[in-house]
Amino acid sequence: MQVILLEKVGKLGGIGDSVKVKNGYARNYLLPQHKALRSTKANIEYFKAKKSEIEAKNLKLKQEAEKVANTMQGVSVTVIRQATDSGFLFGSVRPADIVAELEKQDIKVSKGQLKINNPLKTIGTYRIGVQLHPEVLVDIILNIETFHQQDNSEEEQLEEVTEETKKEENKAEEKEQQ
Repeated sequence: MQVILLEKVGKLGGIGDSVKVKNGYARNYLLPQHKALRSTKANIEYFKAKKSEIEAKNLKLKQEAEKVANTMQGVSVTVIRQATDSGFLFGSVRPADIVAELEKQDIKVSKGQLKINNPLKTIGTYRIGVQLHPEVLVDIILNIETFHQQDNSEEEQLEEVTEETKKEENKAEEKEQQ
């Protein structure tokens, strides 16, 4: 089926491109999502008349997405899960889990905007893409930890605090001795 793209779509093309796609892809994805129009004489005329409006709307959406992307630079999300001793999770980390953690940081994204290539089934650090606009992609850092790792990090922080207080007490004693 021949379609006219109303926005940039992956590897197909950009706004206004006339491309040939499989019928099912057009009927089930491109047309219902308003990402394309069937390539008919009436739709070609409609697109030519509305091209400047469509491009202006796309530019506005892109600028808004870039603003959000600037606020998301360097965002890190930590998810705590149970895992085996070898680091495999009982289950996996789902996009909904990541979205919930981002919402705690007042960042609004949908599950569909997350670009996760492989299932997240082991502890570690991952780079996750967030597609805010067809032309704007920002990466966030996902840390998957176990309850045991979290307890250790809290213990390490407590040890650092106690070491600092000991140093301060020693300084205070030295001043008193002088």
